[in-house]
Amino acid sequence: MSRPLAAWEIAFPTLTLFTLLGLSVYLFGDSSSQGANQIALSLSAAVAALMGLRAGISWKELEAAIFKGITVALGAILILLLVGMLIGSWILAGTVPTMIYYGLQIMDPSWFYAAACLVCALVSVSIGSSWTTAGTIGIGLIGTAAGLGLSVEITAGAIISGAYFGDKMSPLSDTTNLAPAVVGADLFAHIRHMVWTTTPSILIALIIFLVLGLNVEAPESDAQMQAMLSLLDNNFNVNLWLLLPLGLVFFLAYKKVPAMVSIFLGAMTGGVFALIFQAEAVAKFANSPDLSPALALFKGVWIAFSDGYSANTGHEQIDSLLSRGGMSSMLTTVWLIMTAMVMGAVIERVGILEALIKAILRFAKSTGGLVVSTILTCIGTNIVTADQYIAIVLPGRMFRLEFAKRGLSPLNLSRTLEDSATITSPLIPWNTCGAYMAGTLGVATLAYLPYCFFNLINPLVSAIYGYSQFKIIPITPEERAELQEELQQHFPDDVDHHLTEGARS
Repeated sequence: MSRPLAAWEIAFPTLTLFTLLGLSVYLFGDSSSQGANQIALSLSAAVAALMGLRAGISWKELEAAIFKGITVALGAILILLLVGMLIGSWILAGTVPTMIYYGLQIMDPSWFYAAACLVCALVSVSIGSSWTTAGTIGIGLIGTAAGLGLSVEITAGAIISGAYFGDKMSPLSDTTNLAPAVVGADLFAHIRHMVWTTTPSILIALIIFLVLGLNVEAPESDAQMQAMLSLLDNNFNVNLWLLLPLGLVFFLAYKKVPAMVSIFLGAMTGGVFALIFQAEAVAKFANSPDLSPALALFKGVWIAFSDGYSANTGHEQIDSLLSRGGMSSMLTTVWLIMTAMVMGAVIERVGILEALIKAILRFAKSTGGLVVSTILTCIGTNIVTADQYIAIVLPGRMFRLEFAKRGLSPLNLSRTLEDSATITSPLIPWNTCGAYMAGTLGVATLAYLPYCFFNLINPLVSAIYGYSQFKIIPITPEERAELQEELQQHFPDDVDHHLTEGARS
């Protein structure tokens, strides 16, 4: 039989985790996710497992938890590999160069950042996926920013801000459906309740992006711009037909076709378009004059799928921009996700995560304190377990009765979960979302983090609402009736008092 962990057994793995991750960032900087973070997570998982063994948990139980944790992330890992495949094929097909080509001519530096955020927000709302938005139009926007001489870090922040606004507000989004389901709230009531915190947050973010754009001086001259356009035109057959793979992925996402299927079909379409529109470039890329023309074309597409595209135009910026993609480019990110999920699984199995959440609840005396405690718990769960779904489900289950006990509607909790767990996930380098965004956009998580203004502002707005009691909804008689039996079981002494006080507030 296992026993609960002692206080020091809880504190030691936790301190080990944060110490090693802090050292990783200090010693290796933006490159910490290339291996240093993985070692820190692995060593911390070993320390947490040792504490579990001391408490009587068998290795078989820990091993089962680890396997389960990795299994949870397999979907994200497969999508990530397919996105690498998609990027490589879309560059070879000319889809990404076409997006950059027209983007350079349409987008003006003065409003580029705000426009990038707004476009990604609209696309993400319509398809309900921040990952698909970043992995398609986001890639083109990063390329356009580089071509205009703008900051790719700020652009990545704008892309992620817009993508997560849509991911948070779209009824097609999995997290938007998950949060109300966990706490027992209605989906559309949940979305309406989120409007109050999300709208001011995205408006503030757009204003900041607009101000940044108005004050930017793009270093690229018209002559340099024309040179880049000419190189893209000379190396690829640029035309509007090449945007069809992008439209296909958006259409499939809108029709709620699973992301894995949508991205795979998008990658395959890119391969076919490469053969149709870029045959000369594909044959040159394959660099196999001894093969028949048909086999050389097949080999070129195969290389793009596996190792990505390698540009050789003679222009350093374009070559750096277009030498990307392939499944192999995502392997370091996959390593990061797997070690993070192992750490999260061990922490949860030995009881450290639950103990930390209970400790936080002791300090949540007021409604504002409860909201802030929920926000901090979701962020902490994102850090420790490296998965936004766990960061929604675990705190949602833990805090559900506490909100009801205090006479607060489940809608307050579901909104707070989204205001914290959903949108802070891309800000953590070893989180599945942070790893995905860094791998897809080609910008380190810690480099784009300061510019994800929506993701940084939204939790603050939610906390302010909690303390000011603005748009905090009391529990309804129907919700009270549904929870009455469960509340009496867990809080037999003071539940009626709290429910009555909450109904009056």
